[in-house]
Amino acid sequence: MAGPNKLVRNIVVMGGSGTGKTTLIEALLHAAGATPKLGKIEDGSTVCDHDPVSKELQHSVDPSIVHLKHEGVTINLIDTPGLSDFSGRGIACMPAADLVLIVVDPKTGVDPIFRRVSKIAEDRKQPRMICISKIDRGDDLSEAIEAIKEFIGPVVRPLDLPAGHGQSVVDCFENESGESDLGDVKTYHSQLVDQVVEVDDALMEKYLEGKSASPSELHDPFEKALREAHLVPLVFVSGRSGAGVKELLSDLVRLAPSPSESNPRPFEIVEEGKDPLPWVPTHDSSDPAMAHVFRVSVDPYVGRLAFFRVHQGTVRKDSALRVDDGRKPIKLHHLFRVMGRQHVEVDHLDAGEIGAVPKLEDVRPGSILHDGGVSDHIRLRPLALPRPVQGLAVHAAQKGAEAKLAEGLAKLELEDPTLKVEHVAATGETVLRGLGDLQLRIAMRHLKDRFGVEVATQPPKIAYRETVMAKGEGHCRHKKQTGGAGQFAEVYLRVEPLPHDDPNWPMELVDDTYGGSVPRQFIPAIEKGVRQAMTHGVIAGYPVQGVRVSVYDGKHHPVDSKEIAFVTAGKHAFLDGAKKARPAIMEPFVSLEVMAPANSLGAIASDLSSRRGRIIDTQTLPGGQVLVKATAPLGEVTTYASSLKSMTAGAGSFTMEHSHDEQAPHDVQQRLIAAWKPQEEVVA
Repeated sequence: MAGPNKLVRNIVVMGGSGTGKTTLIEALLHAAGATPKLGKIEDGSTVCDHDPVSKELQHSVDPSIVHLKHEGVTINLIDTPGLSDFSGRGIACMPAADLVLIVVDPKTGVDPIFRRVSKIAEDRKQPRMICISKIDRGDDLSEAIEAIKEFIGPVVRPLDLPAGHGQSVVDCFENESGESDLGDVKTYHSQLVDQVVEVDDALMEKYLEGKSASPSELHDPFEKALREAHLVPLVFVSGRSGAGVKELLSDLVRLAPSPSESNPRPFEIVEEGKDPLPWVPTHDSSDPAMAHVFRVSVDPYVGRLAFFRVHQGTVRKDSALRVDDGRKPIKLHHLFRVMGRQHVEVDHLDAGEIGAVPKLEDVRPGSILHDGGVSDHIRLRPLALPRPVQGLAVHAAQKGAEAKLAEGLAKLELEDPTLKVEHVAATGETVLRGLGDLQLRIAMRHLKDRFGVEVATQPPKIAYRETVMAKGEGHCRHKKQTGGAGQFAEVYLRVEPLPHDDPNWPMELVDDTYGGSVPRQFIPAIEKGVRQAMTHGVIAGYPVQGVRVSVYDGKHHPVDSKEIAFVTAGKHAFLDGAKKARPAIMEPFVSLEVMAPANSLGAIASDLSSRRGRIIDTQTLPGGQVLVKATAPLGEVTTYASSLKSMTAGAGSFTMEHSHDEQAPHDVQQRLIAAWKPQEEVVA
């Protein structure tokens, strides 16, 4: 196919846990004739939840890609996890789609996942459509609608309306009259048309003259309003009863943007030493090939399977593509179109299409596949993924299995962008960090079942850090004589807090010496010694951050002064100065968003207070729910998931990510200081 591909729609389906995403997709597949019967979560027959863990939990834990054909148009649907622990996996799929369909349960309304996903889509100029599900259940939908409008704004306009007590829907884009469960269709039609014509001056003028606008005239302005976030359409469905399902299929065909109609993804050409330059794909199948890998899965038998979206050109079976800036082309022996767990081999995939390729060992999430006809420095601007804060210290349960464990952990990192392996020098621990307890437990299960690694776990030590609160003068005179060549170095320095607190900038060293008291070639040695001391802490063994060290004087010997002497002197001068600079321990704080039944608010507030948490805001949500925003020390909320489950009878959910660091209370600092057993150092 040459030119832009207008017969494809790429939709990522997102929303909180239990909103009905998978049920909706199964209904769409069945209605389009892509599946012979309606898949159900309860009996494990869905196309989307094909892995054993998702079937067991009856919740998606991995994204799943399916496709259908309706009115000659191929619709690719990406089902994403709604559980907050696995939300990063869904967010990583957003760049593959031209429309973000956010599913909302009218009882829970605007949940934390909705808020995060909608904000990311808005920030990246990605068109959105909101879908209120379960309309046949008899819920009052008005509260959910108002909550959505309050969060997004008045640009939210219904595209159809529930009718017959949620047993059907009535179109208010083409229909100018009729009745619905929410009132007169004419009013909603007028509001929708008003919103659309505002982006087209000629149509606006005609409309103001009292002339009606036909659906065909409204199509292009509708697409423009969608792209410019001047319109966020709202639709209503029930995946169970089928109400609104066929109408949604038609909406996606006639009104959802094709790859060439949607806003381009924020690709950039990133070269060292240069400012990033925007790069816009053509969406033309005849141009040089370029595809973006948005997900990687690892099978112990098949190897890596890379899921990608073709943004321009055509990817062909048996063609040779490069991965990122790799110079060696890699032959694609197989090329798949994906339908849940089924991989259907195809000869080619055109611009705008989604597929998968196996056994590309150099590929990672975010990799760019290309044929050399485009820059090999193209990258996608990073997504705002939730930051992992909950962790498990892990080690191989059997001797000699450390390498196998490391390999398994690396594969888990490939599959989930919010799983991070950290080797903590201060504690000697290997820590797997994620978004929550369930995510980490599933990771341990995968290590055993898929990669054959027995793992022993324990709670990790909290990543406290040390800093200084005042200025302190430090001094060390290092002199060693053992016969023959000796060692000599003397260092005077000043330790003080940095004016900013950036964990990525832990130390600033300033050379304030003059007159050659310390030769310039020894300043790096002093810095090396200071950094060694900072790694192992001053008062409790935690890394030191946020300090400025000014070397202002010293002495040297023309024969005995060596690099190692100034490393040692710098290290001990820093320890001397830091101990006089009011050293303190900083503890990490997390921000929490807790959504729970309103009747559990008192218990939640009391529990957070007992954990030294601070409630920042409380909001009332539809369906008797509340949203509590708070901050708390990470060390106090390591078991919060189980506590919240107990307080809310399993009805509560929360998201958690790193917020900032604060000075720990005196009693906490004293406990940590008392527990530290510094190793005796033998001075060289």
